[in-house]
Amino acid sequence: MFDNVNNPKHYNQAGIECIDAIRAATGEGFEYYLQGNILKYLWRYRYKNGVEDLNKAQWYLKLLIEEKNASKNISDNRTG
Repeated sequence: MFDNVNNPKHYNQAGIECIDAIRAATGEGFEYYLQGNILKYLWRYRYKNGVEDLNKAQWYLKLLIEEKNASKNISDNRTG
């Protein structure tokens, strides 16, 4: 099911999600990409899409938290 926040149709081409392509292309810079999008959507929500932009910021924040937890788990497994 497609929706503008969690699964926009225009971000999936040939079975590849745009966010996965960006993750692969940016490597360690992926966290900074996520931070930039969080800031962008928080900055503009009052002037453009309101709650939809807040939901988008939340989506990117959730993904950033997941990324940090995954990298912490990898680090913990290497040291412990």
